[in-house]
Amino acid sequence: MDLFSSALPDYAELFAFTNFSFLHGASHGEELVLRAAQLGYSGLAIIQYIYRKYGRDRAAIAAAVSTYRPRGALRETGKALGIDPQIVDKVAKSHQWFDHSQDLLRRFEESGLDPANPLITLWAKLAAEILNFPRHLSQHSGGFVISRGKLTRLVPVENAAMADRSAIQWDKDDLEALGLLKIDVLALGMLSAIRRTLDIVSEQRGERVEMQDIPPEDPETYEMISQADTVGVFQIESRAQMSMLPRMQPRTFYDLVIEVAIVRPGPIQGGAVHPYLRRRQALSR
Repeated sequence: MDLFSSALPDYAELFAFTNFSFLHGASHGEELVLRAAQLGYSGLAIIQYIYRKYGRDRAAIAAAVSTYRPRGALRETGKALGIDPQIVDKVAKSHQWFDHSQDLLRRFEESGLDPANPLITLWAKLAAEILNFPRHLSQHSGGFVISRGKLTRLVPVENAAMADRSAIQWDKDDLEALGLLKIDVLALGMLSAIRRTLDIVSEQRGERVEMQDIPPEDPETYEMISQADTVGVFQIESRAQMSMLPRMQPRTFYDLVIEVAIVRPGPIQGGAVHPYLRRRQALSR
């Protein structure tokens, strides 16, 4: 069903609660869909509702700038230099997300290449130069800027790929630097997944199981996490997190706090990841 068709009736502005917080203005997706059906609406398109309510001249979604990561930089520059694709793939896969630019030559050597070779030196140099450079401009998942007057007087705006949508050409950091307010219209499907899981467990056990009934420090759960068996697990399901988990071997909730905090641009660019891992592994011995 096309939720964005102009043939749809007016959109409903729904008010609800989450099942896991006291905040207003959000709820599980299926609850909103059910409520829309009760009101006689054929579907929900909250983002499109914002465009219609405030107008495309006053509302637009922020951009998200995709930048070159180490593996992408190695692949792009290696391809440009005409290096064998198998060698490029081997070197790129050996590079970890938390490696610094100075680690490039060491990774080449570990892959069986001679760092003194002029071509390899040039490859490392070019890859290091384009690290964190913009690769392409995409759209934020739901960050809106809404203005009193014409938005084009404040920021550059372009048509989005989807019909009837506008996108700002600046990302959240640019907007923050200018002091412009970004309003996030986001949905966490994981909240629905948690609730469905609790419903299934409650049905199987014949008694109601709530979030507070989940064991706080379950060893088997941490064993799965330490093996990076975390597909679909909120906050630790990204490739970067999954590559870090076997090295961290989290065994407590606080370990997970550190895990999530350290997989961030600040610790990575500051060179804090390797020293922390060495210190942690030494203490565990």
